[in-house]
Amino acid sequence: MRRPQQVLSAFTALAITAALPLQSLAQVPGALYTVVVPAGQFGSPAFASVVVGGIAAAKKFCADLGDSAYRVDCLAERLAVVAQDIPDDSDYGEVSEVLQATSDQLAALARQNRDLSRSRSHATREGTEEKTTRPLTPVSPSAAASVNQQAIEILDSTETILLRSAESSTEKRNQYAQIAEAVGSNKVLLRA
Repeated sequence: MRRPQQVLSAFTALAITAALPLQSLAQVPGALYTVVVPAGQFGSPAFASVVVGGIAAAKKFCADLGDSAYRVDCLAERLAVVAQDIPDDSDYGEVSEVLQATSDQLAALARQNRDLSRSRSHATREGTEEKTTRPLTPVSPSAAASVNQQAIEILDSTETILLRSAESSTEKRNQYAQIAEAVGSNKVLLRA
């Protein structure tokens, strides 16, 4: 049985997270966010915002890396985290699959063009405990421009897949368009 103090702590935590903007919830480690979807409707705009927030957090994390050689694999790793956070049995299962496939392609691209003179290493966001779930692979300087162009093409393809997947429903189309736009915004990192 829970003690009153434990129950109070749980309500306090809920009240604090409820006051945070939706995009912040996607970036708060350990935050729990539940979306209830009425029967017969596609997904939830609130959950789509959580996914978009997760992708934006991925972009921010990778942009803050001091070394651009790790950016492609950073995007791969962060998109995999976003994909894994989407429940398989939700209306967004397809989004999860697309993001995971994108992650796999970006990771393979980084591995194929690895800078063998440098080690793979975990990245940590400065001032936080947030770090990558696996060591990142650096891309060799001689391949960087080509790899970045190929990564941009992978992100373009992901946007197209998401937009085409949503043609059957207006609700789905609007939500997938937001997610596709968030994915596409990561191309800025690769053009720098």
